[in-house]
Amino acid sequence: MSGIKGPAIFLAQFVDDNPPYNNLENISSWAKSLGYKGIQIPASEKRFIDIDLAASSKSYCEEIRGMCGDVEITELASHLFGQLVAVHPAYDEVFDAFTEPVFRRNPKERQRWATEKMKAVIKASANLGLQVVPTFSGAFLWHLMYPWPPRPLGIVEEGFKNLASLWQPILQVASDYGVELAYEIHPGEDLHDGVTFERFLEATGNHQSVKILYDPSHFILQHMDYIQFIHIYGQLIKAFHVKDAELRLSGKSGVYGGYQNWKERPGRFRSLGDGDINFKKVFSSMTEIGFSSWAVLEWECFLKDSEQGAQEGASFISDHLIELMKRSFDDFAAMDTDKKRNRRILGLE
Repeated sequence: MSGIKGPAIFLAQFVDDNPPYNNLENISSWAKSLGYKGIQIPASEKRFIDIDLAASSKSYCEEIRGMCGDVEITELASHLFGQLVAVHPAYDEVFDAFTEPVFRRNPKERQRWATEKMKAVIKASANLGLQVVPTFSGAFLWHLMYPWPPRPLGIVEEGFKNLASLWQPILQVASDYGVELAYEIHPGEDLHDGVTFERFLEATGNHQSVKILYDPSHFILQHMDYIQFIHIYGQLIKAFHVKDAELRLSGKSGVYGGYQNWKERPGRFRSLGDGDINFKKVFSSMTEIGFSSWAVLEWECFLKDSEQGAQEGASFISDHLIELMKRSFDDFAAMDTDKKRNRRILGLE
């Protein structure tokens, strides 16, 4: 039995008005037919789940589980809601697309709505017997990432203080319901690397519900050591997106991408196995730190069709799952404990 469960698939990139992607029952059957054992449901997708009803009704949650058949729900992903908890005014109009029409051009009401939706996802997760909610942090500071012009003293601390303040009521609900929030470390969010995660964690008073969603694709594009990250933050990693990426060194463009589309950027997301991520090391390291939740495919690729990516992803993840050893490889040469012999070997007798 592997320490990591899988394969599972994040459904957000596959939602469509046409079968089998148009409702939870159909897409669950589709996922099963490809070999997936779990599905991560986008909590904002109304075709799959009424998140407010799920937050208040355990019987409805039983219906949701029934629609999935014998495919397990791994998590309810709340990225779009989390994104709207904290939005810098420069991004108001582009992020308005994530909310209800009635809240557009009204940032305060949009933020209030997002907070209540996050609380609903937590309650719905508890009703479904789930313990982790993947999410985004939102951002106040992203436009200040590069230090030109020089940042005013104290502005980074002020940004994280206010970010944490907005999340505290949500974190309190998470704590009340025994649920952890796995923040995806992601460019565009104020939590985009290990240092920024630590800043946020500290600003929340090291809140017990603040955890990490690990996705190596976002680290390779930042030139980060994505294996070392696992060993540094292992006990805080509670969710795992399996997504590939490649970084092609260029004399014309770098990590910022020159405002180009995905095809032209030096850093590009790829289907599993088509990029540069060393997933043998990733799965080995995740197993080594004791990660025992789901390996969830998040398909994103500028080139390959989503259907092919999903088909290949199930077997790719399955092939990388590691069965935990039942005995040591050198058991055949092991010696029983003998105190006198040990002292003789050490030259003490």
